[in-house]
Amino acid sequence: MNVPANLKYTKDHEWIKVEGGEAVIGVTDFAQGQLGDIVFIEIETEGETLDREEVFGTIEAVKTVSDLFMPVAGEVLTVNPKLADQPDAVNKDPYGDGWMIRVKITDESQLNDLLSAEQYTELINA
Repeated sequence: MNVPANLKYTKDHEWIKVEGGEAVIGVTDFAQGQLGDIVFIEIETEGETLDREEVFGTIEAVKTVSDLFMPVAGEVLTVNPKLADQPDAVNKDPYGDGWMIRVKITDESQLNDLLSAEQYTELINA
């Protein structure tokens, strides 16, 4: 199970990589493994400002559909264009080519509530 130390995590299995006042968000290696083969990703929130834990899209696998939740409040700046034609990029490279959205963070204090790699590893191994 790949849990990069330089990222923060949510209990809902999203990861966030902070880059200045912006962040890149995706789903974890654990989440994509639990979902199985991902066949479709729907994110129609580009340009919207969402609160922490608000749904920013859905991810559809062969067996199920799951909501995607915002780790922190922010404005959705960009949706990964690759996912429209290659949703399986999330299965192959969840922390690289399989990223979901880029956001402008509106409340950086919320970053303090996220899990470290160590805390997330404890959560998924519990």
